[in-house]
This record gives sequence, structure tokens and C-alpha cells, in this order.
Amino acid sequence: MRTRPAHDVIALLARCAVGVVFLVHGWQKVEDGVNTTAASFDAMGVPLAKAAAVYATFVELLGGAALIAGLGLPLVGTLLFLDMAGAFAFVHYGRNLTGPEGSELVLVLAAASLLFAAGAGGRLTVDHALSVHRRRTAELAEDFPLPPDTDETPGGGPHPGPAAPPAVSPAESTAAGGKTAAVPAASPAGSASGGDTVPELPLPAPGDVMVAGQASGDVPVARSRRKKPS
Repeated sequence: MRTRPAHDVIALLARCAVGVVFLVHGWQKVEDGVNTTAASFDAMGVPLAKAAAVYATFVELLGGAALIAGLGLPLVGTLLFLDMAGAFAFVHYGRNLTGPEGSELVLVLAAASLLFAAGAGGRLTVDHALSVHRRRTAELAEDFPLPPDTDETPGGGPHPGPAAPPAVSPAESTAAGGKTAAVPAASPAGSASGGDTVPELPLPAPGDVMVAGQASGDVPVARSRRKKPS
């Protein structure tokens, strides 16, 4: 029983062999030139010789390279099969299977191209690598979905910011048992017009003891008491 790795290696070798044959035929047409190839096709009775020459040249050259790399095998195999089917129908049909102008090579290349188009290219291909990459990307997208956008509300509008805390008046705070301290706001206008101002506190003299006190007008003052000499 064949193992999968062995099948992949055999398919790679087959692709390389068939691809090299197509590459050589396509490069030969490039060296001869499209006009020379078209004249040869016309002499063999191929219709639309110029278009057929362009098609055969580039399909065989690029298709052979794609077979070796395993890139776009369904499409490339189909194009190469059509190329060989046209060659058999317009050039090799009715001739011997073997010989200088035999049709055995055309039939073998057509059959191999059809197999590769049907999926017999194995896993050692660019197509398989791209398929694995797409599958893993899809699995990662399912396992780790993107988080929803938190900057917008479900209705599509901007997300509202955090609500500001309610203002508490001094009366409510006192009723709740809290202590509040009223800080009088200084009025620049009042100072300029000769209103009440906070007097400057005198600096204590050496030996004075500072005693906290309260003068009229709710302005803190400092009272000094000189120590009696002992």
C-alpha cells in the first residue's frame, strides 16, 4: 500500500518530467519566433496559425514552469490539455502512433495534463501550501475572534464617558453627620476697593510662646506671652 508521502514525491517527479518537456517545446518556439512558428503551423493546416502559435508558445513555456512549481494546477493542466488536443486534432490525427511524426508524445502529454488538472499533483505544490495557509488563517479567526469596538454604543453613536459624581451641598453633608469647613473665597475686587484683608502676622520674638487665638472678624492672629525669668 502506498503511503501519502511516497505518493507526493512520485507526483512531484512526474510533474517535473512533464513540465520540463513542455518547457523545452515552449522555449524552442520562443527561439524560432512567433512568426516562424505561425508559418510552420499554417503549413501543417492549423487554423488561425498566428493565434495558435502565440497560444502554444506561452502556454507550453509558462505552463511547464507552473507544473513544476505546482501553481494553479487545475487551470494549467486544462490549458496544456487543450494545447495537446489541438495538436493531435490538426497535426497528428490519422498518422501512425510511433515514428518521426507519431502521436504518442502528444497523447501522453495530454493524458498527464488532464490528470494534473484533476488533482493528481500531490501535496508538494504551491497550491497545497496556499490552501493550508488559508485554512489555518480561518481557524485562527474562529478561535480568536476580534473584540467588539468599545468606542461605540450598540446604536452606532459614540460611547458616553463616565458619569460625573453628584454634587453634595454643605447642608446635606452636615445632615449626614459629616464635617465641612467653609473656606471664604478671596475677592480681588474687594481687596482693590479697600475691603477686608488678612493682616500679616508679626514674627515672634526670641523667648515668646505662640498661643493660638481668634480675633474679631474671623482672622487668625497670634498672641505672644513672654516667659518670666526664673
